[in-house]
Amino acid sequence: MNIWESLKKPFLILAPMEGVTDIVFRQVIASAGRPDLFYTEFTNVSSYASEKGRANALERLETAPTDSPIIAQIWGKNPEHFSETTQALESLGFSGIDLNFGCPDKHVNKAGGGAAMIKTPELAVECFRNAVKSTNLPVSIKTRLGWSNVEEYKTWLPTLLAEHPAALTVHLRTKKEMSKVPAHYELISEIIKLRNEISPETKLIINGDIKNRRHALELHEQYPEVDGFMIGRGVFENPYCFTTHEPTKDELIKLLKMHLDLYEEYEKTHSHIPYEALKHFFKIYINNFPGAKDFRAKLMETHFVSEARELIENL
Repeated sequence: MNIWESLKKPFLILAPMEGVTDIVFRQVIASAGRPDLFYTEFTNVSSYASEKGRANALERLETAPTDSPIIAQIWGKNPEHFSETTQALESLGFSGIDLNFGCPDKHVNKAGGGAAMIKTPELAVECFRNAVKSTNLPVSIKTRLGWSNVEEYKTWLPTLLAEHPAALTVHLRTKKEMSKVPAHYELISEIIKLRNEISPETKLIINGDIKNRRHALELHEQYPEVDGFMIGRGVFENPYCFTTHEPTKDELIKLLKMHLDLYEEYEKTHSHIPYEALKHFFKIYINNFPGAKDFRAKLMETHFVSEARELIENL
């Protein structure tokens, strides 16, 4: 079954975010109220294609039972490595494969991947075609409007749509804009028109500044031809963003405890994840209640899960 054909409009997706949407955090969000579809963090196809990097790549691609359905997101610039990786992913239980042509990270871009693909459209097409021919899973693309100029969408998006991806997610900013300017919602109608003219079977997903389910439904009323919406930073404001629920302080603390428990369990059998990496999650749970800022500052001074737990129990 093609996962994209089974999703009812408007479907909601948790945006893949490096260092955020790992196997642990996805389980926390599934507990709070899961989206219709998860994505993995992106994995470098060249890492998977090398004996030295494959173990790490497979860890990044590991999923939990609550993740399903989930899309594996990959990036790189070597067409042969796209073939090798997508062929292997088919046996790992994913519902689809997404090619990241939009990540603005300077290290990814320096390596020729992510948003740098916008500057090498012929290579991007070759990588996509190699992925498609190597798997029976539906292959989708996530990208931005352009590299430095918003007007680049007029040539870049048609180039991708001409390949008829199963789905196309458009983050409504350029690489240069990062997240420093409001998403260009004024272009949604034009993007819909391009999709309808070139590849009407491609599911269109909009990403950028979407806060929660209510916001997505409001946008869908304005743009009913959009198939789905992807929420990224909105999950930092409310981990229940895929529902209409406004969590209480106790519910947020409960989620934080769950996150700490899952982190410890994962650490027993996997590569070491520094405790410091946990700290950027604290603001998700310790927020919007009296004393939250001071308490979060104390949590940021901890060095072990046991210290964090002690603080939480005394809150």
